[in-house]
Amino acid sequence: MLAIELVSNALPPVRTSDTIQQVIDRMTEFKVRHLPIVNEEQFLGLIAEEDLIEPSDYQLPIGGILLSLVNPYVVETQHIYDVIRLFYEQQLTLVPVLDSKNNYLGAISINTMNEYFARLTSVAEPGGIIVLEIGIRNNSLAQMAQIVESDNAQVLSSYIRSFPDSTRMEVTLKINKQDISGIVASFMRYDYTVKATFNYTAVDDGSMNRYDSFMNYLNL
Repeated sequence: MLAIELVSNALPPVRTSDTIQQVIDRMTEFKVRHLPIVNEEQFLGLIAEEDLIEPSDYQLPIGGILLSLVNPYVVETQHIYDVIRLFYEQQLTLVPVLDSKNNYLGAISINTMNEYFARLTSVAEPGGIIVLEIGIRNNSLAQMAQIVESDNAQVLSSYIRSFPDSTRMEVTLKINKQDISGIVASFMRYDYTVKATFNYTAVDDGSMNRYDSFMNYLNL
């Protein structure tokens, strides 16, 4: 997915002629800590909430304020991972998106990114979650998918968590079925370390009820 696909114009930019108070009001209204400064279509920079703290006169235009951020933005053709990296590195609440001529096209808000993550990780889809601990050299997503598919299931999403100075990593798999007992057994059979499972609901075939009834009968 490219950055342009998540652009929204719902949050209007500010101009250099806008006052500090107007910018503060806009940030409060849209619940953000950053706003793009745009004159006509030209992106001039990103103003942050902390840039507005020192000035004593809130009626001054923001055109004379020294900005703390060094024009963080992405171009419309950049991958969404570049947007995520900018959110993380600069701790932003929105990321401006420009065209090849540095004209402002819109912004991607942190709320939009949250919605994208929800779709990316299939959090709304029912199913079980398996967390595997593997060696870095044994990271074969193809084999993991094959094990899952052998139980008539599919991997809806996956992500990897690595650790500094370690040869081990975690692989989290979201599976499209909640009875993952057979899949867990298969992973263990292939010498995978199953670190944790979540949203696991075993199919109740009535065997436990029959077992409990039998035990109660013996205790009579």
